Amino acid sequence: MADWYYIGHYGQLGPLTREQIDELVQGGVIARDTYVWYTGMSDWLPAERCPDLLSLFVNTAPTSPPPPPAPRFEPAAPTQPRSYGLEPGFMSAPQAPTQSVFPTQSPYASPSPYGSYQPAFSATRSDKSRALGGILNLVIPGLGRMYLGYGAIGALQLVSFLCMGIGFVWSFIDGILILTGGLKFDGYGRELPE
Repeated sequence: MADWYYIGHYGQLGPLTREQIDELVQGGVIARDTYVWYTGMSDWLPAERCPDLLSLFVNTAPTSPPPPPAPRFEPAAPTQPRSYGLEPGFMSAPQAPTQSVFPTQSPYASPSPYGSYQPAFSATRSDKSRALGGILNLVIPGLGRMYLGYGAIGALQLVSFLCMGIGFVWSFIDGILILTGGLKFDGYGRELPE
């Protein structure tokens, strides 16, 4: 009785009896392309080329199913133009749309030359005070802008005041413009009260 071996997923396995090899072939563990060897063979062979196992693979299906058929694409049949109640053979040119697909005005108008975007619609009222923001900007450079929600501008005014001293002039002029109504919206787009 010969000892059988096969090469599986985890390497060489065996020794096995012929009955065990038959069960592994029927169970699908040993496929057609699995290499087998038994005592007396000169070299390893695929199981389907081994004369002793050939009869086991005649009735078994291949291990991988055949690929599905390729999808068939058929060109669309040409259609006759519809007249939509017009006389036969009469075709009218398509009409241009009466309204634009894209809005002509954005919800924000162009930016004001002095700060934030000015909304094109009525904005909600801010809880910040314009007077307090202007006074704070006059007293401590940049603090009024930070209070009104313009943190970056306020920080630049404060840093330029601390580094160069010129930030005081910028902040003073900015405070006067805030008090006179030059700034209409806070940093969050809400309308500042008068």
